[in-house]
Amino acid sequence: MESKQLVDLVAKACDDKRAEDIVILDMNEVSLIAEYFLICEGTNERQVQAIAREVKDVADQQEINVKRMEGFDQARWILVDLGGVVCHIFHRDERNYYNLEKLWGDAPQLEVKL
Repeated sequence: MESKQLVDLVAKACDDKRAEDIVILDMNEVSLIAEYFLICEGTNERQVQAIAREVKDVADQQEINVKRMEGFDQARWILVDLGGVVCHIFHRDERNYYNLEKLWGDAPQLEVKL
């Protein structure tokens, strides 16, 4: 599966668990870390964990290897590394503090297709 298809699939998985303010950054010209960053937020720790679980489950169903998942226990910022796509799931209180959209402001934002 290409990274563009994967980021759209991950966006839908996040939306299915009612993630808010979903943003996709095209990192191709900006970073070697990944092709896309997907950033979203949940309103509480339980929702943040549910979003991360859904992303992992969808990846597993598509036989996509989750390279790494960090921050699950604290559920303040969970990072799900899918290779070409890195999904950042924030607790609402943490998202504004880290402000990845501003940090990676050179990266174009893509339309989220749900």
